[in-house]
Amino acid sequence: MSRNEARVQAVSQIVNRKSKEVAMPEPLSKIWATDVFNLAKMEEALSKKAFKAVKTTVQTGAPLDPATADVVAAAMKDWALTKGVKFFSHIFYPMTNATAEKHDGFIITNSDGNQITEFTGSLLIKGEPDGSSFPNGSLRMTNAARGYTAWDPTSPAYIMHTDNGSTLMIPSVFMSWTGEALDKKIPLLRSNSAMNKAGQRVLSLMGESEIAALNSSCGAEQEYFLIDANFANSRPDLLLAGRTLFGAPPAKGQQFDDHYFAAIPERVQVFMQDLEDQLYRLGIPAKTHHNEVAPGQFEIAPYFEAANVASDHQQLLMTLLKLTAKRHGFVCLLHEKPFAGVNGSGKHVNWSVGNATQGNLLDPGNTPHENINFLLFCGAVIRGVHLYGPLLRAVIASASNDHRLGANEAPPAILSVYLGDQLERVFSDIKDGKLLTSEVGGFMDSGLSQILKFERDPGDRNRTSPFAFTGNRFEFRAVGSSASVSGPLVAMNTMLADSLNWIADQLETEIGAGSEQPEAAIKVLKTLMESHGNVVFGGDGYSSEWHRLAVEERGLKNLPTSADALPAFRDEAVIKLFSSTGVLTPVELESRFEVYSEQYLLSIEVEAKLVVDMATTMVYPAAVEYLSQISSTASSMAALNITLDSGVASSVAEQANAMMTAVATLSSALEVHEFDSTEEHMQYAAGTLRSLMDEVRSHADLLESLVADHLWPLPKYAEMLFIK
Repeated sequence: MSRNEARVQAVSQIVNRKSKEVAMPEPLSKIWATDVFNLAKMEEALSKKAFKAVKTTVQTGAPLDPATADVVAAAMKDWALTKGVKFFSHIFYPMTNATAEKHDGFIITNSDGNQITEFTGSLLIKGEPDGSSFPNGSLRMTNAARGYTAWDPTSPAYIMHTDNGSTLMIPSVFMSWTGEALDKKIPLLRSNSAMNKAGQRVLSLMGESEIAALNSSCGAEQEYFLIDANFANSRPDLLLAGRTLFGAPPAKGQQFDDHYFAAIPERVQVFMQDLEDQLYRLGIPAKTHHNEVAPGQFEIAPYFEAANVASDHQQLLMTLLKLTAKRHGFVCLLHEKPFAGVNGSGKHVNWSVGNATQGNLLDPGNTPHENINFLLFCGAVIRGVHLYGPLLRAVIASASNDHRLGANEAPPAILSVYLGDQLERVFSDIKDGKLLTSEVGGFMDSGLSQILKFERDPGDRNRTSPFAFTGNRFEFRAVGSSASVSGPLVAMNTMLADSLNWIADQLETEIGAGSEQPEAAIKVLKTLMESHGNVVFGGDGYSSEWHRLAVEERGLKNLPTSADALPAFRDEAVIKLFSSTGVLTPVELESRFEVYSEQYLLSIEVEAKLVVDMATTMVYPAAVEYLSQISSTASSMAALNITLDSGVASSVAEQANAMMTAVATLSSALEVHEFDSTEEHMQYAAGTLRSLMDEVRSHADLLESLVADHLWPLPKYAEMLFIK
């Protein structure tokens, strides 16, 4: 079948491509964390005193003295040099959902002009990348733009290998000269500290005497698309916006469900093996991979880790997905909705909290005492989601995630909590006063025996819930595939800290009034559920009835777009939440609103400009060329007294003219720049600009189904999704 020349060449190259050869994988025991300067390697390289100090810092967050930092730096440098490393970098995570790095050499010269290697504790601890062009949300003036990176000892350094060499990567925080957080790591570390402090208060009040530091954990399921680079490179929208702005649906999409969990295509499996070998060498516990629902869509899921390390690993995973895909002739798309009409991609964040002494505090446990702790922490989550649902919606807000949320593939923009039938009944009984304590011994009576029989999977999974309890953790399903997990983790840790502090205050009052600990806990939970139980919902989150019920009867907010959600950062309750817990100052929080709002507006502006450009220079010329060919053929046939049906030509002309009229309107709309507020500007982008873009697309997609295939300039959905 004849096609546009670029598309013909792309298909030919793909069909005739040989899979990239990847060596047989080495045993996991041999390669695991070989490129990570972790505690095991430190123990070998450091003195007992230095290692003990570093281990304490890693496990508790205690400060590390400069002398020990010098020792660690020397050992880290020596280890890296044996790996062929010549450069090091303080890798950090600015407010862009991306990673940033500046590479410095170990080399300096002496007075004789000879080179020597140097890497001191001061170089390890602090860097100065400047970073004046990173978004900062007015935290600093251009003429006061100094920025510092500082080593985070709780996240291990590692070596990043590329075809151009190897670099020692040092996970770091990024702050301004005046100390404000300019990144996503500082708030995460602060939120974990706040949660630890509040959690220890509750556990102490419940009679725990030995309480290790609490930490949150995270396991993020990453969905992504793989598209052959020959196709992607012919699509300006994929290259610059990460999604297709035009594209008619193919005859076959995902309706047969034949891609989901099917046999992984050979070329993709080779890519996955290559990727996972790299991940294992970097100590990233990739556990699961499989085909996802949409054709061309896949998923990789790691085992859970400490939240701070998991966040760093998630950023590294996204980087490696893109780099490895390129080596295999693919482009990895992390956009939440790269193709209309098929499922988009999310990043389900599995989150729990625990420590070394009490274990996972979101696990129901096996004893009445363990169950009480579980119910208190679970109740704290319920309260947090109810009070700060708009914040949770804001931290997963982006122009790209708006395309996915609320459709029949992703949770709605109304934040609710799914507990499963059994656990929901327990909290309902607590609210109704049906769970009481015995007067002897302080244990629960038979009403609590149902919790002792609690199974790890207490109910079916509710795929329509944005925030679901899944046996021993909560799964935040609304997070987008391109997002950093840090923002959601910060919000969850902080709201939990706030709720645990509230619970601790209530427990102190009840216990001070003479209640035994279990009785006090149940009284506190009863009050909590009376005030916040409206957020618990186990039904169909996609249904129109739930949308009505949630807003009209339960008082929950429906925030369908990022323009609706991002102003939550300015809510007085949210400002107080972050300020009171010490996670973000009001100035730092306002900077997040400014940065994320700007990113939202810029994303839509780029897409709108692309729509205008592609419609004008690619789609319209193809339609005109087809009309010219039809006209010429019709004239030739008329000379032979043969009349051709003009219906197709009329339809092409009608759609082409309508498209260009819509393009002109969109172009004019892009010239509007005067707005009274950022909120008004975002609503304009969400409403006016996106509607006009959709109108242009509707005509362009109809033209794709009318114009001769060999004239169509853009790779089509059927090609991109099904040809591997």
